Amino acid sequence: MVKLNKIYTRTGDDGTSGLVDGSRVAKHSARMAAIGDIDELNSALGLAVVALGESEFAADLVRVQNDLFDLGADIATPGEDFTPSEMVLRIVHSQVQWLEDRIDAINDALPPLRSFILPGGSPAAAAVHLARAIARRAERTLVAASHEGSINPEARIYVNRLSDFLFVLARRINNGNDPLWVPGASR
Repeated sequence: MVKLNKIYTRTGDDGTSGLVDGSRVAKHSARMAAIGDIDELNSALGLAVVALGESEFAADLVRVQNDLFDLGADIATPGEDFTPSEMVLRIVHSQVQWLEDRIDAINDALPPLRSFILPGGSPAAAAVHLARAIARRAERTLVAASHEGSINPEARIYVNRLSDFLFVLARRINNGNDPLWVPGASR
């Protein structure tokens, strides 16, 4: 159980942040950029949850928000051993599998794509599209972090799959009535 009694610690005033193992890294490191992008993604999903109200899709996104906290803890835990334990949170294949199962189930209910989609449609779908774009950025920063130090491969796969999930979810929220790109429409 996490217990936060004091919100500020002053330990980051020198431009560093603490990792799970107690080591400190520069706040501008690729690892911390990835953690920040995951946090931003989680916040964007919070907006999407509010826009969706009471629905199974909101519940899906709350599940993903919880996974993103696991992901943040995973990224903040350096090392070469990606085995989860009671004390070490790691993204595991079953979390990726859940995304893939939801992608397949949601996509089966949609008409085939015949054009690229403009992010938008309903307010809820637009919020999910925004989260999808942030997920793509988070994936890029996570890949960059993996070039500076070891990152759980399942974490990278999870973020890649998450953006796919958010894409099909936005389409489903729009019931397949997505605004479509019209090439050269403004010429």
